[in-house]
Amino acid sequence: MIKIAISGKGGVGKTTVSGTLARILARNGYDVLAIDADPSMNLASALGIKNPPRPLTEFKELIDERAGGHSGMFKLNPKVDDIAEKFGITGPDNVKLLVLGTVERGGSGCMCPASSFLKALLRHVILKMNSVVILDMEAGIEHLGRGTTRGIDIMLIVVEPGARSIETAGRIVELARQIDIRRFGAIINKAAGDVKEVTDKLQGYGIDVAGVIPYDTALIRADMDSIAPIDKGGTAVEAMKEILNKLPVRKE
Repeated sequence: MIKIAISGKGGVGKTTVSGTLARILARNGYDVLAIDADPSMNLASALGIKNPPRPLTEFKELIDERAGGHSGMFKLNPKVDDIAEKFGITGPDNVKLLVLGTVERGGSGCMCPASSFLKALLRHVILKMNSVVILDMEAGIEHLGRGTTRGIDIMLIVVEPGARSIETAGRIVELARQIDIRRFGAIINKAAGDVKEVTDKLQGYGIDVAGVIPYDTALIRADMDSIAPIDKGGTAVEAMKEILNKLPVRKE
């Protein structure tokens, strides 16, 4: 089962793409786990889930029990094999959603157990769960590490026509290569014409284009109506279906 990490600069449509790809895969008969690892935590709306689960980082007693935290000590391999079942919410098309939440930073050791807990969870779902996993990430790669990356089949980076978005894609690839992610693809979103210049710039960073999504007012309408993009339909959704057709997704 394919494991896909999706990243990109804020505002490029990364979460819309993540939620729509998850729903398409589920409609194609796959068992899909969608993980919201972005601090904005908007994946539920893109999936069409009205009442998202609580972020896992809010379950401080659970994290303390599983990952430690007493006297500055914490467990590197806490028990996490039951988390998706207990704390995930099943939405339309039977997509299951987990929301990771944010880990406080700033040098305090008190949140080390939370970081350990989330990384152990990701290792489990990416390496051991027999499900398609869609990981909606922030532009950084803080949630990932060498222990999980060998299970990531491809990182898709959503970009829009614009220099800052493309430069961010280049930085994401540079960071991801440092932790041994080797397969990348860019999805050019909100395309309104010829994308050759964007494609050329991406290839300058060593990033091939996995697909192009046209600018589509149906996505704006879906957002205004508070429904999942796949339930509105349109040319953008059809383009995402074509992108998935090119990825090596297989049923066992």
